[in-house]
Amino acid sequence: MNVIYIMIGVSIAIAVLFLIIFIKSVKSGQYDDMYTPSVRMLFEDELVKEKKKN
Repeated sequence: MNVIYIMIGVSIAIAVLFLIIFIKSVKSGQYDDMYTPSVRMLFEDELVKEKKKN
């Protein structure tokens, strides 16, 4: 029965850690780009040709 209390405590600690990391990433502006994901699928299949040196 004591193992359940330990597991609940550890899972709450991990959840709080992930919440803190998520809040820091939102505040740093990681999720601010709203334009690129909608356009990325249009240009995904283009082939990039590299110049060959002779």
